[in-house]
Amino acid sequence: MQKNTVSSVEFTDTKPHYELLDGLRGVAAVLVLFYHIFEGFAFAEATNGVGSGLITTLNHGHIAVDFFFILSGFVISYAYDDRWAKMSTWQFFKRRLVRLHPMLVMGAIIGTIAFAVVGFEKWDATAAPTGWVMAAMLLTMFMIPAVPGVPYEVRGNGEMFPLNGPGWSLFFEYIGNILYALFIRRLPTKALAALAVLLGITHAWFFIGNVSGYDMIGVGWTIDEVNFWGGLVRMLFPFTMGMLIARNFRPRKVKGAFWICSIMLVGLFSVPYIGPAGDISTNSLYEFVCIAAIFPFIVWIGACGSSGNAFTAKANSLLGDISYPLYIVHYPIMYLFYAWLIEKKIYTLQDCPGMALIVVASSILLAFLCLKLYDEPIRRWLGKKFVNR
Repeated sequence: MQKNTVSSVEFTDTKPHYELLDGLRGVAAVLVLFYHIFEGFAFAEATNGVGSGLITTLNHGHIAVDFFFILSGFVISYAYDDRWAKMSTWQFFKRRLVRLHPMLVMGAIIGTIAFAVVGFEKWDATAAPTGWVMAAMLLTMFMIPAVPGVPYEVRGNGEMFPLNGPGWSLFFEYIGNILYALFIRRLPTKALAALAVLLGITHAWFFIGNVSGYDMIGVGWTIDEVNFWGGLVRMLFPFTMGMLIARNFRPRKVKGAFWICSIMLVGLFSVPYIGPAGDISTNSLYEFVCIAAIFPFIVWIGACGSSGNAFTAKANSLLGDISYPLYIVHYPIMYLFYAWLIEKKIYTLQDCPGMALIVVASSILLAFLCLKLYDEPIRRWLGKKFVNR
């Protein structure tokens, strides 16, 4: 199973922000939700040994995380590059922790509750000891990954964060933030461009050459050697590209930018699986083109656009607000859905449209409640206590 995640966009208190990027982040988060619905059917097929296990709808939805990494690089560069004379490295880290970590903690708690609903039952139908589940929850809260095979890798599927798989991308997001604060931000624009090119070459070699054997850019969710280094390259290439776009951005007025970009994302994610050509992963080649060329273009269009009318403005605001909570709390619900699909031997949307609708609606409702009742209040309190002092 491939886990995707949303990088949180953060803006300064005084700079105007690119509101359409909020909305596009939300659109991609919703597409991830639907991607994981179809991943469930493929996972149930593979587990019951009745099909190929290939995701056939929104097949490329996992590269939403690469889109988020570009967004993260763009917005962090825009928000912070010119602030370092008045801000320490530790102040930057505090801001990012306050923005990202409260929902990570909530995701660990919800993941533990969801696991308890199925009796702490692992994918091989054995039960995980309660003590190790509690250890997994605590380690997730402190962003300490599980190595495959250790006792606190409690689901037995090799996930870095077995109670809430999407935490893997936050792990790499944190690494990207640390590298930005300590090193990348100091690079002149030409040096940053050279770094992005070098990372792009490495990215192409790793994924188009199919080093991982996955035949797609879906690495990073576990902590073995291939996934760690592949996940690092996967994060750093789009992250540095996002920074490069921000530094060279010259806005032009683009009408209908939100809808143009949304349609492009749906179209890109919906392209069917592309079979390999010899030693070349053609599927990864397509995804590389999306990440290296089309996603940056979408970010540029989104940054050039404006909401335009009240409906689009409200849609952008709502989608942007729930995007990160939606990503970080929806996967525990997916675990329950996947277990149900396996038990009932259901492999298509046509066989369970009502249940799929319940999963989508409950994920969005849970994200909204977490946002309003927990995330926003706790971030305000943490901001006043640790940041705005």
